[in-house]
Amino acid sequence: MKFVKRDKIIVEPFLAFGNNKEVFLKGRVISAYTDKRPSSRNNWLKNILASIKRYSGSSIPSAKVEIKFQEVSYVISTDENGVFELRIGDYQPNEGSKEIVTFKVLEPVSKKSQVAKLEVNHYSGPTGVISDIDDTVIISHSTDIGKKFWLSISKNAFTRRPLPGVSDFYKKLTENGQLPIFYVSSSDWSLFDLIRDFMKFRHIPNGPILLKDKHINLRNIWKSGGGDHQHKLDKIELIFGMYPDMSFYLIGDSGQQDPEIYAQILQSHPRRIRGVFIRLVDVLDDERKQKLSDLINMEHFHFVETSDEAIAIAEKEMII
Repeated sequence: MKFVKRDKIIVEPFLAFGNNKEVFLKGRVISAYTDKRPSSRNNWLKNILASIKRYSGSSIPSAKVEIKFQEVSYVISTDENGVFELRIGDYQPNEGSKEIVTFKVLEPVSKKSQVAKLEVNHYSGPTGVISDIDDTVIISHSTDIGKKFWLSISKNAFTRRPLPGVSDFYKKLTENGQLPIFYVSSSDWSLFDLIRDFMKFRHIPNGPILLKDKHINLRNIWKSGGGDHQHKLDKIELIFGMYPDMSFYLIGDSGQQDPEIYAQILQSHPRRIRGVFIRLVDVLDDERKQKLSDLINMEHFHFVETSDEAIAIAEKEMII
């Protein structure tokens, strides 16, 4: 496998979703290595080499990106991580037709710079779902650095495994994809395509994937998914702000800080949380339970070990 570096700078669009008044767009600009799409037949060595390529890309800070939407052009700069975002307000959705937004790098100048496109997805309704990803949807072993690191470099979108029954649970909870679902994770944007392809391959309901902005490279790849999880609160608040009339089910796991983050959300927005499902990675100690119960009414929290148990609770409470 040859490491042939691209002589062009590319824009990777990640998000294009909105309500009936505004659209939220996000992406990044990088200089990356070429790579083939992964396969379920790839062995661990091929996956490791692909991971090295993935994290060898360089983010481009202060790049200028031209965004075109509904015949209007916007020029925006990337931050220190090569990431950009834009909220466009006061617009009218084109009912009955697809809305496409385009992205092009203006600076640095690249002769082979291509235009990237995303379709804008609009969400509405009274109910939605917000879910973590690591050890909630996809097996990640987040509490074991060694296992997590090996999984992250030796597997790909088609060889990573989901939590048993998670696809069935999410299909039921979203009424077979009719209700919107948003994924919020501490994984970094370098894993966006892996997570997107994994969701599709495992038949897990599609929805916006909001990841951590900080750039991860070969020197700090072991930090992916770790560190401060404040950004999860920020991204959940973004979703709440975009859909002020929507209430949510929150799904996460006990391996990191999901219970505490969701407790803070429940404190701030008590009327907008319909229920919380936390998958137990290990035993939740009494001290941690007490701290949670001091913050919020624990009747909103459902601690489960399996997707079948979550489905049973949801059916009993007539959620599904």
